[in-house]
Amino acid sequence: MTADLPATMSAVEISEFGAPEMLQPTSRPLPEVAPGEVLIKVAAAGVNRPDCLQRRGLYPPPEGASDLPGLEVAGIVAAVGANVDQFGIGDPVCALLAGGGYAEYATAPWQQVLPAPAGVSLAEAAAIPETFFTVWTNVFELGQLQAGEKLLVHGGASGIGSTAIQLGKALGATVYATAGDAAKCSFCEELGAARAVNYRDEDFLEVLKPLTGKGVDVVLDIVGGSHLEQNVKLLAPHGRLVTIGILGGAKGTLNLGLVLSKKLTLTGSTLRARPPAAKGEIAQALLEQAWPLLAAATVRPAIQKQLPLDAAAEAHQILEDNAVLGKLVLIVNDELAAQVPGS
Repeated sequence: MTADLPATMSAVEISEFGAPEMLQPTSRPLPEVAPGEVLIKVAAAGVNRPDCLQRRGLYPPPEGASDLPGLEVAGIVAAVGANVDQFGIGDPVCALLAGGGYAEYATAPWQQVLPAPAGVSLAEAAAIPETFFTVWTNVFELGQLQAGEKLLVHGGASGIGSTAIQLGKALGATVYATAGDAAKCSFCEELGAARAVNYRDEDFLEVLKPLTGKGVDVVLDIVGGSHLEQNVKLLAPHGRLVTIGILGGAKGTLNLGLVLSKKLTLTGSTLRARPPAAKGEIAQALLEQAWPLLAAATVRPAIQKQLPLDAAAEAHQILEDNAVLGKLVLIVNDELAAQVPGS
């Protein structure tokens, strides 16, 4: 099924690897809709750190994926490929992409497409997929966080962090966070963190160990090597360290004696290269567990700023300056972005 579609679309491409200004407006043919895919008329696209890495030439898209940046969008279904009967033209949706989100149209395997949450504007919905998929698979699947446990989120003011704080608290955990200044710490506590530690002024291990007693059950870490030793010391018996980033380096000091005596689990993951079926399993879990929280406004995407698509370079600069609380969103279609499904 297809709607009336243009032959070309506006987009933002990586003209060459390098600084944010390498993001340039362009015109591209509409992406072809393969069997099993959905074509989305994009209302808005989320901006994420992997987009910045791709722009710098450090995070290439998987084989067959669009070379355009952008890992998440929201909008309405414009066409569906063969063997897709889960969505119809005009349905408001959000989707996790392997690339191609900085454009007026984008395709995604149907398994990675979700109905836009009720009561959430499509601009807000564009900030959901990348962070919610990442947090769910790492905190609740790999990390096995349970109600009544304690979670530490490093980088709590980031898109990932703001999502993890909210979901952790909403599902019954006590959440702690680290962030880089007082404003970011206040932001984390407003989202539900019991205590946020300014890591530039305080040692998070010294602050949180007395507050948590035996320690925390799960650590979600975007920092990596420089935090490894303290993370292991802070983990409670049977604790789980889940690493999803290495902003502080890929290597660190590890006391294997503590790993053995505490019976710890150290794990990590990446999301982009997983097959659609695996991402579809995460999508179904989110639909069952997180979507009701979004509809009830118990959890909301934390968006600091919305910018037009052609200001993608500005968005990347804000992100790389660490001057963001939550998420940044690029508005592709003003009228669509303002729509609120279910209202």
